[in-house]
Amino acid sequence: MSKPVLQVIIASTRPGRAGRAIGEWFYERAVAGGDFDVELVDLAEVGLPLLDEPNHPRLKQYEHAHTKEWSAIVERGDAYVFVTPEYNHSFNAVLKNALDYLHQEWQHKAAGFVSYGGLSGGTRAVNGLRQVVSSLKMIPVVEAVNLAFYPQFVENGTVKPNDVMTGAADAMLAELAKLTGALRPMRLAAA
Repeated sequence: MSKPVLQVIIASTRPGRAGRAIGEWFYERAVAGGDFDVELVDLAEVGLPLLDEPNHPRLKQYEHAHTKEWSAIVERGDAYVFVTPEYNHSFNAVLKNALDYLHQEWQHKAAGFVSYGGLSGGTRAVNGLRQVVSSLKMIPVVEAVNLAFYPQFVENGTVKPNDVMTGAADAMLAELAKLTGALRPMRLAAA
């Protein structure tokens, strides 16, 4: 049996963003862990417009090519890690839009979070995300990576992690692997 697919989804699309470097660091950590086939998905490259489908996503009756392409990407995933900034005590609109585009594709899959920001390390963004992913029938893990005052960890576009970050990443990946295996029968039954 092949390894499950973990998609590391970079939420920030801003010029000069730290999300790409943080996402690449986590991606490399996940690949090194060996439990998943890992894909890096950058919402800046996906480039979804604001939700423009006339039918409710739960019907999976997509009319636009960008939605069909996004659906195929997400459908491939067995688990997700959302790399999210914190904007105004929440997660960004680009990520909310990407989540709202689809429904069935997210169901019965594990979700983890790597967040970054100032004092809170993005934890307020993650609190909001937990509610959204739960309503899409994803199962969020408790373990997370939270980077407070993140610029101290990013040098020339590369993350310089400390032991706390790597330990948190490894703990989250282990939990995602367990949960992904446990949820597999539910996904197969739904298919």
